[in-house]
Amino acid sequence: MVYSAKRKRFQEMGFKQKQAFRNYLMNVIFMRELFKSLRFLLFMFPVALFAQNSVSGVVTEQATGMPIPGANIIVKGTSNGSTTDFDGNYTINNVNDGDVLLFSFLGFTEQQIIYTGQATIDVGLEENQTSLDEVVVIGYGSVTKKDATGAVNQVSTEDFNKGQVNTAGQLITGKIAGVTVTSGGGAPGEGQNINIRGIGSISLNSSPLYVVDGIPLDNSNVGGSRNPLDFINPADIESMTVLKDASSTAIYGSRAANGVILITTKKGKGREFKFNYSGATTVYRPTNYVDVMNGDEFRSLVNAVGNEASIARLGNASINWQEEIYSQAMGAEHNLSTTGNVGNFMPVRASLGYTNQDGVLRGDNFTRTTGSVSLRPNVLDGYLKAEINARGMYTENEFANRDAIGASVDYDPTKPIYSADSPFLNYNGWYVYNAEVDREIQNSLSPTNPIALINEKDDSAEIRRFIGNAKIDYKLHFFSDITATVNIGLDKTNSHGRTIVSENMPSSQLDWNGSYSNYINRATNQLFDAYLTYDKDFGKSSLNAVAGYSYQSFEYDNYSFDSEAQEEGNDAEFIDKWRSTLLSYFGRANYNYDDRYLLTATMRADASSKLNPDDRWGYFPSFAVAWNINNENFFNSETINQLKLRVGYGEIANVNGLGDYLFLTNYTGSRSNANYQFGNTYYQTYRPDAYNEDLRWEVGKTFNAGIDYALFNNRVTGSLNAYLKKTEDLISFVTVDPFTNFSNRINKNIGDMENKGIEFELNVTPVQTDDFTWTIGYNVAYNDNEITNLPDQVEVGGISGGTGNNVQLHKEGYTPFSYWVYKQVYDDNGRPIEGAFVDRNGDNQINDEDRYLYKNPFADVTMGLNTNLNYKSWDLAIVTRASLGNYAYNNMASSRSYEVRATENSILTNLHRDYFNTGFQTITESSLQSDYYVQNASFFKLDNITLGYTFPQLFDDASLRLYGSAQNVLIITEYDGLDPEIGGGIDNNFYPRPRIFTFGVNLNF
Repeated sequence: MVYSAKRKRFQEMGFKQKQAFRNYLMNVIFMRELFKSLRFLLFMFPVALFAQNSVSGVVTEQATGMPIPGANIIVKGTSNGSTTDFDGNYTINNVNDGDVLLFSFLGFTEQQIIYTGQATIDVGLEENQTSLDEVVVIGYGSVTKKDATGAVNQVSTEDFNKGQVNTAGQLITGKIAGVTVTSGGGAPGEGQNINIRGIGSISLNSSPLYVVDGIPLDNSNVGGSRNPLDFINPADIESMTVLKDASSTAIYGSRAANGVILITTKKGKGREFKFNYSGATTVYRPTNYVDVMNGDEFRSLVNAVGNEASIARLGNASINWQEEIYSQAMGAEHNLSTTGNVGNFMPVRASLGYTNQDGVLRGDNFTRTTGSVSLRPNVLDGYLKAEINARGMYTENEFANRDAIGASVDYDPTKPIYSADSPFLNYNGWYVYNAEVDREIQNSLSPTNPIALINEKDDSAEIRRFIGNAKIDYKLHFFSDITATVNIGLDKTNSHGRTIVSENMPSSQLDWNGSYSNYINRATNQLFDAYLTYDKDFGKSSLNAVAGYSYQSFEYDNYSFDSEAQEEGNDAEFIDKWRSTLLSYFGRANYNYDDRYLLTATMRADASSKLNPDDRWGYFPSFAVAWNINNENFFNSETINQLKLRVGYGEIANVNGLGDYLFLTNYTGSRSNANYQFGNTYYQTYRPDAYNEDLRWEVGKTFNAGIDYALFNNRVTGSLNAYLKKTEDLISFVTVDPFTNFSNRINKNIGDMENKGIEFELNVTPVQTDDFTWTIGYNVAYNDNEITNLPDQVEVGGISGGTGNNVQLHKEGYTPFSYWVYKQVYDDNGRPIEGAFVDRNGDNQINDEDRYLYKNPFADVTMGLNTNLNYKSWDLAIVTRASLGNYAYNNMASSRSYEVRATENSILTNLHRDYFNTGFQTITESSLQSDYYVQNASFFKLDNITLGYTFPQLFDDASLRLYGSAQNVLIITEYDGLDPEIGGGIDNNFYPRPRIFTFGVNLNF
């Protein structure tokens, strides 16, 4: 049934590669039937035929004698192996005289021992600081660090950021050069905007591709979700691998245009079942508020500049409305997992997780329950391996009303929260009598009471998500150098949300009686991969080659209802369904000669249903070469342990974030109150939407050169990378000539962009003794983005304070999203002169021709510095970051710091304290677009301090770690706004990031 459904979908796409699909399909069916037959024969053979020798022992750390749980033992040249339990014990069966046993564990040097009939073999592994033999996951396979030819970084469990972590992106913040992780704000469960080597497009999605256990995800959110990665519990993540350059990402084709983040979850290991419990209690404290006038300052201002009516409106209170809507919040987290082995052939891991976090904005809450199961059966003497992963997530979100953020800044600080004569449940407000309804309603130009906004709106949602895959690796019995792999995945999400606004919410609507809206969103992501891997050694040479086929479909089914639309006679229900598919063929070859010369070549062909049939197929090649100089015969240095040069080139295209069916003419139906009357009957009409049948791929061509190094007995390691990426055929939403389309703006391939930079990473172990270890990690990256071709400039970056005002621009020769502003004129005291701007073109008038491009929101240089100290049972981790050269537009100040605002519209409105710096009287379009409000937002942040103590032998086989951490500890910046780290660069109604204190426990037993 599965295969026929796949065939049907394939036929519907109308591609010419049907025969190739049939061939893969027959291979899959053949392997399935072959497995059935071999399994039957296996059980029919007498057990005596398999009776061979076994060997047991203990694997320990050579330096300390401590057992190593999860170490791998395998018979060289076979897949017959085992892993150690919690105490380092192992047993491996079916061993013959002369077999070579390989003992290995992450971070330790591999040992080889020849079996000559020993009943017991105990092994002490020596620590390898560089972990050059560490296996790094890449697309459709893996390589060791020393054999990698691309710009690849892997961060594992022991290196993840500590403390309270709700989403995967927080684990690697500040850890990798060229990777910036910016949270959308301080809300619980808030998502992160992750960019790898800057932005990759001016209109499409610039986020990387996330691949979880082999399933590429869709980065879009369903309704009610805060973050596309909320479904995965960070406690279940084993490692995150970042593929940065095109030579390493090209195997994933068009979806990897902005880099790839491979998330590998924890798997079962050991023989006996062991358990882990981790729990944490967290306190979230507001740290900063928008700088507005207090009650006394505002009273003084109104008394000085207001008329009698304005002065009479003043109250006697002194309310900090921001303190009223924000409060200290609490959070709790519990995780329980078990790992072990069933029947010595199937490692198992299962976990349960629960997170409950309140937000510092009152009424905000994020609750998540997760469960996961991982099975890895290994049968037929290792010829057949399977990996089955399943994880489910149930999230409940209570969204606080973020309109209260702006209202708390605007609301009159001299007024109390409640008033006995209020028509809306005693909420103080600005009300006017309306004779039509014979009652008071809210002044339509006034801010709403912030406490009413918090209390009288209920916005909630539930999200259910399942993601799972079944991957089967079959090493061909008749040709053991080839492994056939089939990976089938499903990612299914269902969300249901509703928004209820009480009739007690102050409103200017004459017929206001509350409102209700709801939505149901469903998203289904299906994956089918089939590929062959050839792995062979030829003397000094080795070859690993992969060739395969991939099919992925994305389906969406959305429904919404709005009661207010229904009351107004409009269509209250909205249904939206769409589907897109991606069909791919891919291949890669890794060649290694004598561990000195490495070559990687990749090709991927993608066909996306988002593009027209003539431009649907894209072909994305890449290649990379590397030279391990330290393995050359002429190279003899006791100081340099590794020196590898890498050069790579690749091409990757992008349509991520592009709408569906834009190359076809789509029609939108008229609303019920806009139907066409013919006689006594009203008919719904349909209008055509804009389309572009010539849409094609954005194509990025990237060159990367790098050096990997290890020095001083591997105590100093790191890398240096330089890259140049040129993106052609940028897609932008641009203006077209009248009467040439059904709209004056369409998506069109219109420009080019260049992205270049340098990255440096350094890891040092200054001290390492039996009792004390100190490690330091530092990374720095420089990035420059420039639009090199764009015939028509494009305005972006909408701001508040006016209608239709933009303060950013895409223009040839400049960084995307650069600020488009007037040059402010200052007096002798450095105070800005109201309405005075530089006449840059000398025509004696100030207009758009005098605006110029000044700075941009992206950092020129980013840095991360982290250090870890371990003394006996104590551990201390400190994580810091710096961002240099980024600028932010302070919209909170620009739209709220002019004098007239305090008393206009027959109400009183608070002012931003920047008024004391400018003295501006009024607001104009040009004053909003002054470069005075574009401020240096460079910063240094002390992100995290974590201190822990471990009881290694609490009782029997149990160990306990207690820890405390503080996050968002310190920010050093010149920026005057709430927070210098603003995604997109426009600071307006930002949800403040709290300071976080966590106490946690981690128990292994």
